[in-house]
Amino acid sequence: MQILRRGACNTSAISRVFRVSLYSTETLTSTPPEYSLQSRISSAIDRKVSLVPALEQWRKEGRSIKQQHLHRLIRKLRTFKRYHHALEIYEWMGDKLYFHVKAGDVAVQLDLISKVHGLEQAEKYFNGTPNSFRTFQVYGALLNCYSQNNSLEKAETIMQEIRDRGFADTLSYNAMLSLYSRLGKHDKLEYLMQEMEENGISLDSFTYCLLLNAYGDTSDIEGMEKFLMKLETDPFVNSDWNAYIAAANSYLKADLKEKAVEMLRKSEQYINGTSRRFGYEILLALYTAVGNKAELYRIWNLYKTMGKLFNSGYVCMVSSLLKLDDMDGAEKTFEEWMSRHKSIDFRVPNLLIHAYCNKGLLEKAEQVVSRIIEKGEGPTLVTWDILAAGYHDNNQMEKAVDTMKKALMATPQGRKPNPVTLRACLEYLKEKGDVEEAENLIRLLRERSLVSAYDSDRLTNYIRNEEPGSNSIAQMLWDHEDLDADAIVNLKQESLS
Repeated sequence: MQILRRGACNTSAISRVFRVSLYSTETLTSTPPEYSLQSRISSAIDRKVSLVPALEQWRKEGRSIKQQHLHRLIRKLRTFKRYHHALEIYEWMGDKLYFHVKAGDVAVQLDLISKVHGLEQAEKYFNGTPNSFRTFQVYGALLNCYSQNNSLEKAETIMQEIRDRGFADTLSYNAMLSLYSRLGKHDKLEYLMQEMEENGISLDSFTYCLLLNAYGDTSDIEGMEKFLMKLETDPFVNSDWNAYIAAANSYLKADLKEKAVEMLRKSEQYINGTSRRFGYEILLALYTAVGNKAELYRIWNLYKTMGKLFNSGYVCMVSSLLKLDDMDGAEKTFEEWMSRHKSIDFRVPNLLIHAYCNKGLLEKAEQVVSRIIEKGEGPTLVTWDILAAGYHDNNQMEKAVDTMKKALMATPQGRKPNPVTLRACLEYLKEKGDVEEAENLIRLLRERSLVSAYDSDRLTNYIRNEEPGSNSIAQMLWDHEDLDADAIVNLKQESLS
């Protein structure tokens, strides 16, 4: 919505710009138009690639484009966090077609602008919106933007305006409760709860879950149990599996494992339909935290009755078994996954590779990597990084250097290998006197823009011993602002020990 985006419009202009215009042709296939367009949009998996050419091509083919079809696409894109693409469709609608805009459209676009361009741009968009469109939906969207960005003062200000306009409802209170909870301002939660009761604003399942978690954060088990009883007796809210998960988490934090298991079993009673996948995966993680392997396997067997098995489920199960030191079970689950899936989700093998490296079982780790390659898949940066760290930890530095080179060659833009392992490789090559191999690593660092030209020269000089009194490699890497903060702390601690 370009006109709304610029904030230079009035109500009549909006109505005029967004009148519906449909396109049709006799050559249209029998395939539902929204399905075909959705398929075409979904194929553009690269978030950096514009969707506009696909939309324009659709129009050139004379196919029908209806407002509800584009709304479905936007909802789908938001579900998969493709916010840039969702916003792009809205802007294209305003630039190329004529649709009737509603307050709900303004609210969604406000949320998208905040996620894609930041809070300041979202505020500009809101300020340019005509008063007639500033409904409870739009104010609620702005409040959510402030809440999600932890902007406390602005959230409190807009919440007061929402109260003054008579827009306050359960959703707006939930936004404030979420914000206070994240910021650790638990004293504010009781105040808002009391205000909701005084104003006759009902709690929903999200409110209950949020407050149950808050009680757990403050180790107020008695308060949590009373609040859970309130949920169970609330005639307007159905008991929700998430609420019992929140209660189980609270008990786990208090090391009350038997009560946690009781809550997990209650939770299971409410998991059904579309919630089964996510619900079972959470149960896998929590039964692992309890240390109950029998229940872990029982839930896993239930998970496998769903029909379609997801990579995320195998990630949960393999990770859980490794945490319980059930290597045999983890290996069997990995083999099952390998037999079921043609394409590789590297999260699954990386778990096993990491476990093997930690136990010094490097041959087994190598075998997993080899099997991935045999499937025609190129290991990712993370895979090579894990293996290189394993070689380093087990003092196999020749292999660590070779694997670090592979990690660097697999490094995508915006990512970086483990700086601790990288430093160890460069120090090893310097001590060995292998200047050529060290320079190869430095060249790869420079090609991937992981160090500046200046730092690249400093590293090279250090390796060649051409700079007397040079800083250590670790200190040079600290100078590069793109290195992870945690890695820098680790390097500094190592240098001081």
